[in-house]
Amino acid sequence: MDYIDYYKILDLKTSASIDDIKKAYRKLARKYHPDLNPNNEEANKKFQQINEANEVLSDPDKRKKYDKYGKDWQHADQLDAQQRQRSQSQGGGSGYSGGFGGDDFSDFFSSMFGGGAGRSSRQSPFKGQDYNADLQLNLKDAYTTHKQTLTVNGRQVRITIPAGVENGQKIKLSGYGAPGANNGQPGDLYIKFNISEDPKFKRKGNDIYIQEEIDVYTAILGGEKIVDTLNGKVKLQVPAGTQPDATLRLKGKGFPVYKKDNQFGDLYIKWQVKLPTNLNEAQKELFEKLSKS
Repeated sequence: MDYIDYYKILDLKTSASIDDIKKAYRKLARKYHPDLNPNNEEANKKFQQINEANEVLSDPDKRKKYDKYGKDWQHADQLDAQQRQRSQSQGGGSGYSGGFGGDDFSDFFSSMFGGGAGRSSRQSPFKGQDYNADLQLNLKDAYTTHKQTLTVNGRQVRITIPAGVENGQKIKLSGYGAPGANNGQPGDLYIKFNISEDPKFKRKGNDIYIQEEIDVYTAILGGEKIVDTLNGKVKLQVPAGTQPDATLRLKGKGFPVYKKDNQFGDLYIKWQVKLPTNLNEAQKELFEKLSKS
């Protein structure tokens, strides 16, 4: 895998503060977000790199390891232990205390774990780096099981997204991370789902909440109302005398339960009664007679 300079990706100096990192990430994430760059593979690749860089540099412990070991930062604990053992075997005592960057460390890494003759017994397999990616969905996307393709570090990954995923939920794809070292296993890919809010349907767990407008005549006399759901339209009977903000529950018309076949939450409909405006004199007289009856 090619070395990616996380500081360069975010256009930052190595002395950047946490606030600097946050500002740079937000600015670039907005610029290269897939919603603003549809069908742009280069922008999508850049967006994934920005997320990866932020994931490491915004975490103090990961950043410290990255600053010391560069692209091999995920092996920091093992490498520190190897360095201490090496130093002790050479009579050095305290071990190596300096840092490496870029190609310098890669050479050192190879010499320790993939080096020349006589060193095969010292080689240790290391699992590859895990990758993290964000995937933007709308509510209707999350309602149905479907397939999507995303690009992670230049590699296209086709995944099946089960119906019912939640905002912020992560799934793990084993073996889709960086290659391992010394015949080690590849890392894993963690995909986080970001589900945008829908202007009509409000999700709470597996239940859906909506507001529907009816006129005053339907509220008083009753009638029919066709309502949109995430699974198509339904015709409802509005009872006579329906009060403003009265709520109707439709069982099983809510969101699918994650990885539970044929299980759904409920749909809650709150009735909003629209009062008539600009009444003419005849209409006003009718309401006055009604109020006195």
